[in-house]
Amino acid sequence: MSSLINKTTGLQKLIRPLVRSSLVPLVYLRTYYTVKRKIEKDENFLSKYLYNKIKVKGPITVADYMKDVLQNPTRGYYMSKDMFGEQGDFITSPEISQIFGEMIAVWLLNEWHKMGSPKPLQIIELGPGRGTLSSDILKVFTHFKALHKSSLHLVEISPVLSEVQAKTLCMQNNLTKNPKNLYYREGIAHHGIPVYWYRQLQDVPQGFSLILAHEFFDALPIHKFHKTYAGYKEVLIDIEDSKSSEEISFRYVLARQDTPMLKTLLKPTETRDHVEISPEAMLIYEQICKRIVSHGGIGLICDYGHNGSGTDTFRAFKKHKQVDPLLKPGTADLTADVDFNVIKEIATKNGNIICLGPIIQRSFLLRIGIEYRVKALVENMKDEKQIENLKHCYDFLTNESKMGDRFKFCAMFPSTIKKILDKYPVIGF
Repeated sequence: MSSLINKTTGLQKLIRPLVRSSLVPLVYLRTYYTVKRKIEKDENFLSKYLYNKIKVKGPITVADYMKDVLQNPTRGYYMSKDMFGEQGDFITSPEISQIFGEMIAVWLLNEWHKMGSPKPLQIIELGPGRGTLSSDILKVFTHFKALHKSSLHLVEISPVLSEVQAKTLCMQNNLTKNPKNLYYREGIAHHGIPVYWYRQLQDVPQGFSLILAHEFFDALPIHKFHKTYAGYKEVLIDIEDSKSSEEISFRYVLARQDTPMLKTLLKPTETRDHVEISPEAMLIYEQICKRIVSHGGIGLICDYGHNGSGTDTFRAFKKHKQVDPLLKPGTADLTADVDFNVIKEIATKNGNIICLGPIIQRSFLLRIGIEYRVKALVENMKDEKQIENLKHCYDFLTNESKMGDRFKFCAMFPSTIKKILDKYPVIGF
């Protein structure tokens, strides 16, 4: 067995060469490719669309509202603009500094080596944002000459973001016109491996895979349920009565009768006053488990969430500030905390899956050696501004009052390697 899997020295052997590599200098404010599209701005487009929909069909579920607001083909929040970074509505860990992506890559390499480094290898990322995390991972894998017989598969519904990702990751790319292809875009990465884009995970070919989902599940539509004196009722969204015919606003209401989703999703043992459930997320958890069991691989999920105790977490963010999710739909990101307990339940139900976590980001990053990485980098730096910048990034990622406590990690492995993991425990958990 390779010494790379040794709990203490293995990760250090992987991290140490990075200090002398071309992966530095590190930057806090990254420069990104941005795709600009000439789209007529009408902040009331979705408000009018939802108004007419509710007028015809009646109050809609929160899940329907989220799906329309985020995924409307022409004006959906994710479909028509680049919302990441300081100029956008939120910023993610990979954008803070490349050290985040480096540490994730080192963790993947270390755990993959335990499994014998099987090939061919598929790296799959769900909701890859600007392609930043995948780009940093490919750099590290290239440094360790680990990309032979590898391919990158991105699950992305946004045409705008897929263009941004392609420019970030590829030396060349193009939209595919063959209707037989399950992918809609393909390219060749700067690191020489093929890259493919899909609209759903089930279209990605089967095979041994490293599956990443960073801030992906929090944006999937949820159904909300509220506990009343008469039992649970599903929360719906209706039109708010307004004195002005030009002003369109929305409000929460409770369904009068038990809805199909209430009967299907809510557990008889539930006791929380507010419950949020995403059936779409549950289906994808199940797909990940089946892939790992059938073809081998590792799943790594990072998101903000709870372990079955969360209640009313549905909210919106605009320009890095929390806003009313019912105000001007389509102009802000909608999100809800991930229930990691559901992930564990589905993993247990599917069987043959080892599910670890959740563990907070601070603990995970410290256990896999980010402190060692930062210290080694500082020792090799002479520019005080660069050192200060690196320390700022480190603090932002690990400080419990910032991203350190808010984000959590969960990992999934096939139970067939249980003996290996018993001898060489998974780092970080």
